[in-house]
Amino acid sequence: MQTGTIGVTTENIFPVIKKFLYSDHEIFLRELVSNAIDATQKLKTLSSFGEFKGELGQLDVRVKIDPEAGTLTISDRGVGMTADDVDKYINQIAFSGAEEFLNKYKDTANTIIGHFGLGFYSAFMVAKKVEIVSLSYKEGAEAVRWECDGSPSYNMETTTKADRGTDIILYIDDESKQFLDKSTIDNLLKKYCRFLPIPVISGKQQEWKDGKMVDTDRDNVINNTEPRWAKKPSELTDDDYRDFYHELYPGEEDPLFWIHLNVDYPFNLTGILFFPKIKNNFDIAQKRIQLYCNSVYVTDEVKGVVPEFMTLLQGVIDSPDIPLNVSRSYLQSDTAVKKISSYITKKVASRLEEIFRNDRDEFEKKWDDIKIFIEYGMLTDPKFCEAAMKFVLLKDTEGQYFTLEDYRKLIEAQQTDKDNKVVYLYTTDPEAQYTYIKAATDKGYSVLTMDGQLDNHFIGLLESKIENSRFVRVDSDIIENLIPKDDRKSANLNTIERTILTGLFTNSLPSIKSAQFIVDFEDMAADSTPVTLTQNEYMRRMKEMAAMQPGMSFYGELPDNYTLVVNTANPLIERVKNQASEALNAKITPLVQKIDDDNKLISTLKGQAKDGQMDAEAQKQVSDLENAVSTTRQEQDAIINNYAKEDKLVGQLIDLALLRRGLLSGADLDRFIDRSIKML
Repeated sequence: MQTGTIGVTTENIFPVIKKFLYSDHEIFLRELVSNAIDATQKLKTLSSFGEFKGELGQLDVRVKIDPEAGTLTISDRGVGMTADDVDKYINQIAFSGAEEFLNKYKDTANTIIGHFGLGFYSAFMVAKKVEIVSLSYKEGAEAVRWECDGSPSYNMETTTKADRGTDIILYIDDESKQFLDKSTIDNLLKKYCRFLPIPVISGKQQEWKDGKMVDTDRDNVINNTEPRWAKKPSELTDDDYRDFYHELYPGEEDPLFWIHLNVDYPFNLTGILFFPKIKNNFDIAQKRIQLYCNSVYVTDEVKGVVPEFMTLLQGVIDSPDIPLNVSRSYLQSDTAVKKISSYITKKVASRLEEIFRNDRDEFEKKWDDIKIFIEYGMLTDPKFCEAAMKFVLLKDTEGQYFTLEDYRKLIEAQQTDKDNKVVYLYTTDPEAQYTYIKAATDKGYSVLTMDGQLDNHFIGLLESKIENSRFVRVDSDIIENLIPKDDRKSANLNTIERTILTGLFTNSLPSIKSAQFIVDFEDMAADSTPVTLTQNEYMRRMKEMAAMQPGMSFYGELPDNYTLVVNTANPLIERVKNQASEALNAKITPLVQKIDDDNKLISTLKGQAKDGQMDAEAQKQVSDLENAVSTTRQEQDAIINNYAKEDKLVGQLIDLALLRRGLLSGADLDRFIDRSIKML
């Protein structure tokens, strides 16, 4: 028997492994099965070159649990090892020192795996003792048994073994008893070993018999040894792709379409990315894409390997050129990973353009489902944005789809304003904004439907990309002002009329939480709506973006600002004006005149101040005048307010505008209904 110590330069290597790999302790199974696969593949290679002339027989990897003995065994029929091989590959670990190891890799457990030959030693994360029983394929080789209890000391001796290959026997420690549960092991095998090229067998298939599940005589093969992504696209049908998608994601709807990645220069990469049917309630679900290295599952944390917007996709990427550590900081600085990410972006954009050009009708049918993916990509990836400008679509309220170029040509003549900007009208809610949409389409304008959760940001992007353009929501102003062709026509009101009407409409507005209103007057067509409620485009956009960006919370806390636009040319408003003037002119005119006179005197006194400084007497006079103005305004408002309480028509017109906007509810809505019934 040979005894010795494992070739490390520190006595505490195993505590280091246990401590710093413990968070990923299940990885031990991936590593040991992968080693078994490698040993089997090596034997197949040797056989193909004639260096192994024996019978290959059945090649598989078997995982066996013995709960009574407390062991988990991974067995293969690969190349096996001689005593010299064990001494070389197991007993020697090329560490320069645990301190350097800890300093360099303390932040990522996966860095160790696959980079320092420590795959086998991951077994000690879960085992208190590990045995190796191995017989080399070489003619005349003796079987060897190696044993270690987690300290640097080991025992190695010759033994007997009926067949070539290696058995790794783990004596599971008390803290890891879950790895003696078959369902746990099967789930881990399906996670990590689902597409390995050699059959991985875990016990027998089971069936229900006599009121319980019993083993059959059929091996329980965990993996699919011929994954679809490893094949050439020409070898696969559409049904093959769909079947593979459902193998990856059971129970989900068919994917919209897919992209098969297959490149061998300047790096190796294969894979299939699927476009799932993405709901409009935008929620980036991470961990949709699985990353493999030579068919061995590595992670579903692919940020850095693919651009962020592609985390909306699903599928598989397999590349031996991606570092196994997959830590974000490393990936971001890794040249190979950046090239891979750029390639995937280019490939996805190219495939989308190909589908668009080859079958535009089918592309349009799927647009509503992929729109959020395209917009997300354009907002976050400049290269994808540049490519997508060719196939991104706009949809109008009639359900027709247009490219950016086609839509510009459609609206340019009719929707260019006095400043030579093409105005893109849009709605975010076709039902709620129906009246505004109708007013626009009746005027011959086209209105886009922009009701996606990203559209508010996307509109800003389009404004920056499309020259001489601006986007305006169809309810942000009256129809005459949405696309101004010339200077606005001012309302024909004198000072007294404007004062009375402003007070009348302001005092008749109900109090709505988180909403502020201003009253404005426009001289529109006589048959245009008497009162229209609009919302400032800029402030509304800021509030909507604030809802998605915490850094803009200032805007989110501001009230909604609305403008109550009164059409002075409408007969109903003319009637309101004439009746109010007849009732209030005699009372309001002297008050307006007094306010005007007092304000003029205030301006005169302030203008006489030297270097902006007034003497005490002047300051008192200004203060008294300002108080007088305030008192007069209060008297004026009280007179108009008392009149407003009796003017049912003004309240009705305001409530109709609020109702059209969806802002009338609760007690206000109830009062409106009662008033409407009485007016009938």
